[in-house]
Amino acid sequence: MTTVMCFGTFDILHLGHLDYFKQAKRYGDKLIIVIARDAGKAEKPTFSEEERRELAQSLKIVDEAVLGYPDDHLKIIKEKRPDILCLGYDHPIKEEELQRKLAKLGLHPKIERMKPYKISSHKSSILKEVILRKT
Repeated sequence: MTTVMCFGTFDILHLGHLDYFKQAKRYGDKLIIVIARDAGKAEKPTFSEEERRELAQSLKIVDEAVLGYPDDHLKIIKEKRPDILCLGYDHPIKEEELQRKLAKLGLHPKIERMKPYKISSHKSSILKEVILRKT
C-alpha cells in the first residue's frame, strides 16, 4: 500500500482543496491530510484546527486527517512515514530543501508538487474576500 500525505490549513474547504486531494490520491492508495495548527498563525483561521480536521476527515477521498505539530513540522512525517509527499502549488518550501531535511532524518519519500486549480477563483484568500464583501 502506497501512502500519500498532503499539507495545509484547509480553512473554508473549497473545490481547489478537493482538486489538490484528488491529484494527490492518484499517487497512492491511502491519503493522509495534515492540518496546520492554529498556534503561530499570523491570521486566525475561520474554523478551529479540530473543526478543519473533522471537515477534512468527512471527505470520502481522505483516508486520515491529522493535526500537525506546531513545534516540529517534520514530526508527523516521521510518525506516519508516507511514501509520497504532495505539496500544494503555493506551498513555500522548495522540494530540494525538504528532501535534504528529511534525508537527515533517514526519510526518503518522493516529493510531488501539485498543480493549481482555477487559481483566479478557487484560492482561500480570494474566497474569504468574496465572503467578507457579501456580509
